[in-house]
Amino acid sequence: MCRWAAYIGQAIFLEDVVSSPSHSLIHQSHCATQCHTATNADGFGVAWYGERPEPGLFRDVLPAWSDPNLRSLTAQVKSHLFLAHVRASTGTATSRNNCHPFTAGRWAFMHNGQAGGYDGFRRDADMAIPDHLYAQRKGATDSEALFLLALAQGLDADPRAALERAAAQFIALSRAKGTTPHLRLTAALADGERLYAVRYATDENAPTLYHRWSDSRQGRAVVSEPLDADECGWEAVPAGSFCTFEGSGVKIETFTPEPVALAA
Repeated sequence: MCRWAAYIGQAIFLEDVVSSPSHSLIHQSHCATQCHTATNADGFGVAWYGERPEPGLFRDVLPAWSDPNLRSLTAQVKSHLFLAHVRASTGTATSRNNCHPFTAGRWAFMHNGQAGGYDGFRRDADMAIPDHLYAQRKGATDSEALFLLALAQGLDADPRAALERAAAQFIALSRAKGTTPHLRLTAALADGERLYAVRYATDENAPTLYHRWSDSRQGRAVVSEPLDADECGWEAVPAGSFCTFEGSGVKIETFTPEPVALAA
């Protein structure tokens, strides 16, 4: 399982989340505590929003703890909204195109979880991506395919419903040609103005998700696991939830792709 962290609020240096905290994302890349794999060394990536609508993107295949370019970038770049990810592959190759986050237009997306038996329905998932979006398919991961399916399902108009429909497609394919667990999904996505996050699984093992507002930073961190054990105020997101973070506000709705998959 991968680890990720996102932030929305007043602009801060990326290092305030990625590398400075005692249990920062870089620390989690080799000492994660709330997932099956303590080491997440199959690449990393950062997507951040600045003066333009589309996010900047930096990804590489090195372990996050061993790349001085990542530390230099996070020490110099400030952003009001960014996503950062350290990868533990669930089967696809370690390559730059397979590293999260993935971007398309103004959207950025990253994922922690798995689609059961993805190798058995990978071709079907690719074929479900419409022609006008398939040029955005750079890698081979289930996560990127899910992101592009969500775009096809209307991510711009209704992010929660679009991701529900895309997840339902994955669940249906996994049931037909894959294995259990059909889908484990903890993901973050952003459009430059809002940050969204989802926690869901078809079994009882949805990957963890937390968020915390900081008065001193006037911003919110949304993470796979808390960045500092000594900080109070981390709130766990319940399974089956879709979260919208905008300003200091938090909106949590149910996330229910299952009925759609069953009806398919």
